[in-house]
Amino acid sequence: MTLRTQIGGLSIAQPIYQLVNHDILPGTGVDAPQFWAGLEGIIRDLGPVNAALLAERDSLQQRIDNWHESRSGAAWDAAGYRAFLEEIGYLVPEQEDFEIETGRTDAELCSVSGPQLVVPVNNARYALNAANARWGSLLDALYGTDVIDERDGCERGDAYNPIRGAKVVAHATGFLDDCVPLARGKHSDVVAYVLRRETNTLRLYGELRDGSSTTLAQAEQWVGYRNKQGQDEADVLRDPAVLLLRNHDLHIEVCIDREHPVGRAQAAGIKDVVLESAITTIQDFEDSVATVDAEDKALAYSNWLRLMRGSLEITFSKAGKPVSRKLAPDREYLSCSGAPLTLHGRSLLFARNVGHHMFTDAVLDAAGRETPEGMLDAMVTAACALHDLAGSGPTRNSRTGSVYLVKPKMHGPKEVAFTNALFTRVEEALGLPKNTLKVGVMDEERRTTVNLKECMRAVKERLVFINTGFLDRTADEIHTSMCAGPVLRKADIKNQPWLAAYEDRNVDLGLRCGLPGRGQIGKGMWPRPDDMAAMLSSKLAHPQAGANCAWVPSPTAATLHATHYHMVNVSKTQQDLKSRPLAPLDAILMPPLLSAGQLTALEIQQELDNNVQGILGYVVRWIDQGVGCSKVPDIDNVGLMEDRATLRISSQHLANWLHHKLCSKEQVMATLRRMAAVVDEQNAKDPAYVPMTGNYDGLAFRAACDLIFQGREQPNGYTEHILRGFRLEAKQRNAVN
Repeated sequence: MTLRTQIGGLSIAQPIYQLVNHDILPGTGVDAPQFWAGLEGIIRDLGPVNAALLAERDSLQQRIDNWHESRSGAAWDAAGYRAFLEEIGYLVPEQEDFEIETGRTDAELCSVSGPQLVVPVNNARYALNAANARWGSLLDALYGTDVIDERDGCERGDAYNPIRGAKVVAHATGFLDDCVPLARGKHSDVVAYVLRRETNTLRLYGELRDGSSTTLAQAEQWVGYRNKQGQDEADVLRDPAVLLLRNHDLHIEVCIDREHPVGRAQAAGIKDVVLESAITTIQDFEDSVATVDAEDKALAYSNWLRLMRGSLEITFSKAGKPVSRKLAPDREYLSCSGAPLTLHGRSLLFARNVGHHMFTDAVLDAAGRETPEGMLDAMVTAACALHDLAGSGPTRNSRTGSVYLVKPKMHGPKEVAFTNALFTRVEEALGLPKNTLKVGVMDEERRTTVNLKECMRAVKERLVFINTGFLDRTADEIHTSMCAGPVLRKADIKNQPWLAAYEDRNVDLGLRCGLPGRGQIGKGMWPRPDDMAAMLSSKLAHPQAGANCAWVPSPTAATLHATHYHMVNVSKTQQDLKSRPLAPLDAILMPPLLSAGQLTALEIQQELDNNVQGILGYVVRWIDQGVGCSKVPDIDNVGLMEDRATLRISSQHLANWLHHKLCSKEQVMATLRRMAAVVDEQNAKDPAYVPMTGNYDGLAFRAACDLIFQGREQPNGYTEHILRGFRLEAKQRNAVN
């Protein structure tokens, strides 16, 4: 049983009490009584508001269900539906135009476009790797992935393959030709890079194979260099260790070492091309973690604290030897004039707090009830960031005095305004200037999508981020339209007009409300971490759509996706898009419904197999092992990055088909048992895995059943409440055993 401490009207679980009082607050200027009194006041004053907002969600959903049921079998009435949503307050009146007023934001948000990582904060190794993914080797990313095929002697293998290496270098120098071209010739023609002093500044030259020399086509793209160790300054410098180039505000390091195995084989001695990669990272407390009690929350908060202090360090075993890693330092160069030049060495970090619907027993109120988890998240993550704001650690996150928090799962302007009020109260409790806490608003619930302009207005002084997310947004689409009719197969939903309109309208409104120069417009995740060639083919569409960031599943993916932002000038693209018509709202309000008799019995069963296998594969790790995000094999054994968003869409999809009798409970149960055997086989090599086959009363299997068969009744189709209950039971059983 968790020990608790009573402070005022709050009962605080000991892991949280100890962490806050003894680890977080010392050195911040905020004492424990001030912190806990601030949290108690927030819970007391804002808790009832939070409850009323959640009740409003349920009320609106019931009225929407009733509207659809009363028109069962009738032709779709787009005008009538929109008028109904306006009448009940689901659609709010759009007010006059405005512009975002956010100030004190870091360059990574307001002037640099690039990839964004999302990582579970409770895994210290992943959290550290993501923070350090600001810079990544293009050669490593190419060599280790399917971007370079393995034909004609280019196999990866265990040892370095020089044939593959040559192909990788050719790809990398081709990238340089495209993004930082020479005035004449190609980078593969260069036999030496030389810096020559001309009128108190250095100029970059490339000596070519024919004996001539050339410069960059745009001389301003060369911004600095780093000497070899022991290399003295001179009027002529051959083969500097690093050339620092810049394109579209992103930096490129060309690393030169003629003694390196790669550099020996390249004419100019290029051993690597290093790119600014994960410009920003979301350290996630929400969908990618399984934090169900005070102990879990304390671990997640502790990792965030060490990131904010600059002290996160891990040790792990690699090839049988211990390896230690810590946060990367800033990167030092000399500018063209020879003056010192420093670039940020780490990704700029956000913390994604949980949504308004989550509650925790880490803090109980005076009546012994669980309190809103998002209120605890806001107070604790902001308090941890006080160390970064003070600049007392070896590294800095924000250099402008801001704390970046992402808020998910908000439904409409009232809830966004409530977040604004919550953040204001946190600032007051911690003695922070107004609007120190910046907010990222995730456009992933339909009521936010259709009211996005007014949602942004509600946080116009602290907004730094909006994005789209297909999975959660689709799940909410299914749940909101549950009674409208059976929905299309998941793959077909992507091709419906509502999705394109949703993606475009998010960008349109972000541009019209002045987000460029103030914050980010983002796009969603690439789900297949082993399929980087396909990612390079498809994800170029995100910067082309006007997004200045998009989610990637790994540091390697960040480096590869960074090449897209060199190909597309996002700032210019956004300017060009400002004049296009606003994507139509009516298209977004059209549910993605099946036509009668559209699917065969075989197609229905195939969709059941796909959904059920994905649900079981994810849930069994969540419940039994506490893994909230991992690469889960799909029904075709393709590894997909799964989190609660993917679970939500699959479970809601099945709940919808059950409600409309496209399948029966017995058919789904038979599919669950059959797919349990498939998932067991896929996990057979995991020593921690507990098989489901033969014991259909296991916690993970029962959780999967509840997610499907109780899916319609779950508020907004969220999965967290069911998952949490079964995970707590699993932890209790393990503690007893």
